[in-house]
Amino acid sequence: MSRIQTLPSIEAAPAASQPLLEAAKKQLGSVPNLFRVVANSPAALEGYLGLNGALAKGKLSAQTRERIALAVAEVNGCNYCLSAHTYLARNLAKLDDAEITANRNGASNDPKADAAVKFAVAVVKSRGHIAAADLEAVKQAGYDDAEIVEIVVHIALNTLTNYINEVAGTEIDFPVIETSRAA
Repeated sequence: MSRIQTLPSIEAAPAASQPLLEAAKKQLGSVPNLFRVVANSPAALEGYLGLNGALAKGKLSAQTRERIALAVAEVNGCNYCLSAHTYLARNLAKLDDAEITANRNGASNDPKADAAVKFAVAVVKSRGHIAAADLEAVKQAGYDDAEIVEIVVHIALNTLTNYINEVAGTEIDFPVIETSRAA
């Protein structure tokens, strides 16, 4: 059971959150519990959806974004995000089980993506205090400065949702996958 209210319907949300939830429902076909928790604060929901939408227009592919999300969820021990992003990785990004497993282990079977995932894990584990070699490795793999900035912002976005879900105890509304770090 969630420790922060999961709004039971769009109509039960604060008025400013309702159009945002309606748009999410139209796009996704349903409103995930994460959104219904965050909707308690219209400002937080607007910020989350805005950043998520902006990053979707960035240089990183959907596959790379999901790889990063899987790695970050695993490092942070967030079962909700790992479950959601495993579902999205399989069904939207079309990643296979071997790739999802590699991502959860901080790697990728794709050489370029491997550098991005390893960099993301290094950033999370060091809280941003990475070694020069970590930055050099992702650059050597072919990532430019814009892509590196996007990797870091994706880490921040995923950490934000990891923390919200862990604080709230958000009920998982995807096929459940548990992290190796599950609390």
